[in-house]
Amino acid sequence: MRVQPATLHPVVISQVIVNFAAQHGVSAATCLRGTRITETRLRDPNEFITRDQEIRLIENLMRTLPEIPALGFELGLQYKVATFGIWGFAVRISQNLREAFQCALRYLPLSTAYCRFAIAIDEREFALVADPTPIPPSLRTFLLQRDTATAINLVRELGLSGVDVLRLEYTGAAPGHAERIRALCGLAPIFGSPRNAIVMRRQDVEIPLPMYDAQLAGFLDNQCRSQLARRQNTGITGQVRQAVLGPLGLIASFEDVAKQLALAPRTLRRKLEEEGATYRSLIDEERKQLSAHLLTQTDMKLDVVALQTGYTDAPSFARAFRRWFDQAPGEYRTAHRP
Repeated sequence: MRVQPATLHPVVISQVIVNFAAQHGVSAATCLRGTRITETRLRDPNEFITRDQEIRLIENLMRTLPEIPALGFELGLQYKVATFGIWGFAVRISQNLREAFQCALRYLPLSTAYCRFAIAIDEREFALVADPTPIPPSLRTFLLQRDTATAINLVRELGLSGVDVLRLEYTGAAPGHAERIRALCGLAPIFGSPRNAIVMRRQDVEIPLPMYDAQLAGFLDNQCRSQLARRQNTGITGQVRQAVLGPLGLIASFEDVAKQLALAPRTLRRKLEEEGATYRSLIDEERKQLSAHLLTQTDMKLDVVALQTGYTDAPSFARAFRRWFDQAPGEYRTAHRP
């Protein structure tokens, strides 16, 4: 079975989740537990994370705040156009809302959306239709409500309060927190609909946006295309990372990874060399990152940290750690522990 490519996300977007959790009294360390994301990385605009890491972060939030009604919807309202960097900028300078959402969907992997989105238009209405099918069932309602709340926020921000959302539609029966959704966004959601959708007047989405710039729009479209290509974890290096961070673990041998990727070891080695990487360097990098996180964010004993990072004993781990950081693990933990 081949590992499927995934799109990397800027880790700073996840800061929205951590800030939101803090508003409810949840610490960053609790949110980041098990994600291999450090608080230092969280603030680095040049750092990227996988969707698996982002999902773990979301699961931590859900487990910590199960009593908050419409938690996903409330989180979605925290995202602004500026949150999304160049994707948000490209959307903002579109000619009108219709073109803004066409641009948004064209480069949707640059956002945080987990739903698939499509546009439905008739003579009177324009609808953004969300399909949560790809999302694991345990996260489906949470992420559907988060993604639709984010879309509502973007509509209102881009339309400068001149565009009304007519309806918010969801499939399925009304949950107990339906009234909470109405209180949060001012719309009473309609349940039992044949689709999940945000509906607007067609004439409203044709209203010109004040920041439209045709030349800049073309430039940003090219930038989004280029950035999407860079973030697609399609290279063999990305596939190896996904294999060792996912099903195989950091203890996996080179042969194990080659088998997982359905490649001969010689072919895998050649492909890595073509991308300027080696299996040893990739494993080293991931072990280094994970060990720093476990030492500073958990109370694990050194022998447990060693096992978690793929070493058979604490002395082997300590030697590698000193090579990475020029410090013993205990010294590093003392110096960097929050």
